[in-house]
Amino acid sequence: MKFNWVRYFSRGFVILICCCGAIAIGSAASIGAPDSSSWVQLSPATSPPARSYLAMSYDPASGKIIMFGGFDGTGYLNDTWTFDGVTWAQVATDTPPPARAAAQMAYDSVTQKVVLFGGYNGRNYLGDTWLWDGTTSRWTRARTAHHPKPVTGPMLFPDPNGRVDLFGGFDGHFYQLAMWQWTGSDWRRLFPATVPYARSSAAVATNPTIDQVVLFGGLADVNPNNTWTYDGTTWTLQSPRTQPLLVYAASAAFDRSINAVILFGGGSGGVDQNTTWRWIVARGSWKQVATTQSPPPREGAGMAYLPALGRVIVFGGQDSETPLNDTWQFVP
Repeated sequence: MKFNWVRYFSRGFVILICCCGAIAIGSAASIGAPDSSSWVQLSPATSPPARSYLAMSYDPASGKIIMFGGFDGTGYLNDTWTFDGVTWAQVATDTPPPARAAAQMAYDSVTQKVVLFGGYNGRNYLGDTWLWDGTTSRWTRARTAHHPKPVTGPMLFPDPNGRVDLFGGFDGHFYQLAMWQWTGSDWRRLFPATVPYARSSAAVATNPTIDQVVLFGGLADVNPNNTWTYDGTTWTLQSPRTQPLLVYAASAAFDRSINAVILFGGGSGGVDQNTTWRWIVARGSWKQVATTQSPPPREGAGMAYLPALGRVIVFGGQDSETPLNDTWQFVP
């Protein structure tokens, strides 16, 4: 069941099983003294049903985290939920996006809307674009003249210029390495001199204090066990002394309280992980965070920083074949 589920997203799953063993040995041997923090499980009065491969982002327009869709183990979802730091609330919307999993979304600070793109609905790879307006709690489909290929597992992230960028994804046949930017009404293809190797389901987050995007891992035909950074113009392949195991569908977010991108979980060779890492900008390297408590292993979870709590929040995902609906906060 798990193999079939991941295979929907990428035929690279078989390749990863073959190569992760050797990569894991190299990474584990280079782990230095870890930081110490903790994850704390929250107990909201209301929580969304269990799911994995959901789309989640912080929405400054409403001051809440927004979560959409995913896979509950038997079917694809199209419900919308928000989290204010106290409880989850389902939002009744007139025209929600069609059900899907493995879509991604990010906040466009220029238009002040959350942009959602891509995904898979059990039959087709999707290439539609939807906009969430947190001031009206409404979804609107964007009718665009241009758009990226329909893909699952694209990487969406805030560009240093405030727009939403998209990189990669899997179209059912090939991993993509095209990069696009949302203009507010259409998609525009970008052509950086260098881009990361083609992949899908990588962990990505933006550090706005230094205008740096950090991307790691994912699924690919060519080894994706590498870290890239983007400054709004150029992608740079980093050479960290230490980095996580090769993972796909891991979660990443920028934690303002420690001014660092953190990464959690993900699948590695078919085994879900629950380690926490942070990107050390000054060293150009990853460092494992030794947590006194941690969420159970998972892949395909949602992750976002919530200013109302001053904490990074993780929700859902799946541990092996079991969808989850627990909510956790990271306490540095």
